[in-house]
Amino acid sequence: MKNSYTKPNLKTKYFEDLFNSLPSMENKSVAITGTTSGLGFYAAESAAKLGARVLLLNRPSDRAETSYALLNDNCSNGELHKVDCDLQSFESVKSASIKVSEICTDGLDVLCNNAGVMALKDKATIDGFDVQMQTNHLSHFLLTKLCMPLLDKASQLRNEARIVNHSSIARTQAKKLKEKFFEKKGGSLGGDKGSMIFGTGRWERYAQTKLANAAFTACLHEKLKNKNSKIRAMVAHPGLAESDLQSTTVEDGGLSSLFTKYMMKFGQSEKDGTLGLLRCIADPKINSGSIVGPGLKGAKGKAKSFPLESFYDNDETKNLLWTKSCEAISENFEI
Repeated sequence: MKNSYTKPNLKTKYFEDLFNSLPSMENKSVAITGTTSGLGFYAAESAAKLGARVLLLNRPSDRAETSYALLNDNCSNGELHKVDCDLQSFESVKSASIKVSEICTDGLDVLCNNAGVMALKDKATIDGFDVQMQTNHLSHFLLTKLCMPLLDKASQLRNEARIVNHSSIARTQAKKLKEKFFEKKGGSLGGDKGSMIFGTGRWERYAQTKLANAAFTACLHEKLKNKNSKIRAMVAHPGLAESDLQSTTVEDGGLSSLFTKYMMKFGQSEKDGTLGLLRCIADPKINSGSIVGPGLKGAKGKAKSFPLESFYDNDETKNLLWTKSCEAISENFEI
């Protein structure tokens, strides 16, 4: 019997109220990775409906074409641009950054590092890194570095810019970053098995990436603050939100369909899972150095803002994250 899974189509409760409370984003540019479905799709749609120029950074695929057409149909007052960006390739990220700079000649107001994969098999990217760590963090680290001049330009012209990262509750399971997950050891980091409950194997690799997303935010916040920058750094988490992540993980053998169907009874819809991202992108009340979601470990509910947590906002973790990430991309990232 095929291990298949169908989304439960949970009821949306809070999205419309939040969306209607947000200010216009006219004359602003927003780049979002991973917009073909799920939370990234609704974040892109919302930013476009608020009047922003939205850059859709996705791996070339039929899904990217279909979602681009749908967003164009849904967002008559937005300006949408496709940018090819395969996060499993540093060269693709570099090419994407050039395209972003060509489109955003007046700066980039928001870089939303949203795209992610969950609990995939132990395999390497073309660059040699774990597929989860490169997709979820390392390529976003490189993209952020390359987009920093555009973010700085926007912050000077319009008084602020934002870097938005996307973590998850899984960050709390990792507890401490480990150097090996940032190294060219893809395919030899725990194998294809593993338990979500115990955080082993493929699930340990996932938790490490989500901790990296949060620690990256802590690094950025500290460095930008020390430079008196007008760029804000914040991180969202979606709670337990239905998205394509569950489907792809089930297909890859990381979750059983029966367990996933039971687990998602306690979750929230894709739109409500987007609340944290959307507040980080557009809500003027969200400050740099914030984590935004339905409670720090909440599965569902309204997105609230909290200070970054001490288990990753500390010198040891931040130094490891920055040093190993720079080594991985073979570039220095100075702010």
